Amino acid sequence: MSTILDCRGLTKRYGNKLALDHIDLSLERGKIIGLLGPNGSGKTTLIKLLNGLLVPTEGEIFIDGKAPGVETKKIVSYLPERTYLNRWMKVSDLISYFCDFYADFDRSRAYDMLQKLNINPNDRLSTMSKGTKEKVQLILVMSRRASLYCLDEPIAGVDPAARDYILSTIINNYDENATILISTHLISDVENILDDVIFIQNGHIRMQDSVDNIRQAKGISVDSLFREVFKC
Repeated sequence: MSTILDCRGLTKRYGNKLALDHIDLSLERGKIIGLLGPNGSGKTTLIKLLNGLLVPTEGEIFIDGKAPGVETKKIVSYLPERTYLNRWMKVSDLISYFCDFYADFDRSRAYDMLQKLNINPNDRLSTMSKGTKEKVQLILVMSRRASLYCLDEPIAGVDPAARDYILSTIINNYDENATILISTHLISDVENILDDVIFIQNGHIRMQDSVDNIRQAKGISVDSLFREVFKC
């Protein structure tokens, strides 16, 4: 398979704090990949760098052969850890906004997912619970036909009953040649949809492997291995 993401010597410092330390990382097309690590390991920093929200201190990032910028924003769909949507807007307004902003946005897909989650497109965000807002934001992100999806904690704020639907939404609403990078601490919930995992700690890549290889070589689940590697 071809590579969608290539990071070379990627480093990010915040003052004296080293958030990412010369990491080399490549992601193939057509994979769902878990970015897993304890709090403060560098997950969100990496995702923000991929989306051009931060500038590397050192090193390079190439998304489909291009450095993060206007061209990569056309093919990367980003779900941040915290909502950035205006509370006064109706869901239908947000859909129109995304249609205007992204050429790859699929309006019919968005309305179909809203219906399945019983979310009224005429409701304003200000009237919704935190979990429903996060569902709306995920719907907007997954309604794009992107090449790379970067999802930062996509199921952290939703109730367990909705997680299965949200995960099935992720699986069923992306092209087979696209890649999904999911940052999460709810490993047992997402493990069954992952092809590969990346373990990151203190700004270093501890491990990158396929879920199948981990289960065959270690004889344990990814969740169990994570607990073993990162135990206090």
